[in-house]
Amino acid sequence: MTEDRLQQDVEASRITPWVGRLIVANAVVLLLLQTVFTAPAFVEALRFVPGLAIWRPWTIVTYMFVHAGLLHLAVNMLLLFIFGPPVERRMGSRAFLTYYIYCGVVAATFGLGLTSIWPVQSMVGATGAGLGIALAFALTWPDAEITLFPLPLRVTARTLVVVLAGTELIFGLWMDNGIANVAHLGGLAGGYLFFRIQTIRSRRAQRIPKAVARRAVLAPIPVRQGTPGVEIRPALTQPDLPEQYPADEVDRVLDKISAFGIQSLTSEERHFLDEVSKQKRKDLH
Repeated sequence: MTEDRLQQDVEASRITPWVGRLIVANAVVLLLLQTVFTAPAFVEALRFVPGLAIWRPWTIVTYMFVHAGLLHLAVNMLLLFIFGPPVERRMGSRAFLTYYIYCGVVAATFGLGLTSIWPVQSMVGATGAGLGIALAFALTWPDAEITLFPLPLRVTARTLVVVLAGTELIFGLWMDNGIANVAHLGGLAGGYLFFRIQTIRSRRAQRIPKAVARRAVLAPIPVRQGTPGVEIRPALTQPDLPEQYPADEVDRVLDKISAFGIQSLTSEERHFLDEVSKQKRKDLH
């Protein structure tokens, strides 16, 4: 194994800054609520209750840091620990934190909207945000294999996200466990909408224009009577250039920049984008 490859493996195995901070923050909040701030009023002030959202607007964020117990915390932090570091490295720390909070807020908003057709008493926990992070991982590395410990099973990231979504739906529709499982699907829906909008915007605003071939025209040349004939030739035409760089590949790279930032590109993708830009500049001159 080369030194560069070893360094890459070491970096990949490290927990990223905001994943670590979020895990610690959630663990500390649970510890404080179970040891120091044990009065029910503290949990009431932090959890999200759809019927009281207009009087407690801060709870649309704070509910993500309140968990029903150690097992609830462990499951949510396991999701964050598995899927979070690769996604944060791709997106960048600031974008990752924004996306995490965004998915949690959308999950709460989705729960608020469900109250008209489905009973949602209250929401606690980071499941909606965690599912959004899992979706971001699956959209980036859909065929990555994940081991379902302690079961000797390996599934792709795409399959695992589908299983998680199905489990939340089943628990929400057929099991009265006191948890807003159906509302958690709002985190998945919000994540999908986020990346869908990024893809549409990048295709509209960042598409590289193609060179337009010039048509042949006759150059008007004045000819005096009695002078030798002058051969009138058509202006030089610009031949159609072959498509050296597939449009689908260009779109893919631009979509990646829009979703995860320029820092997410590999060295090969940066070189490819530079070559495409050079060729297009030549075509326009």
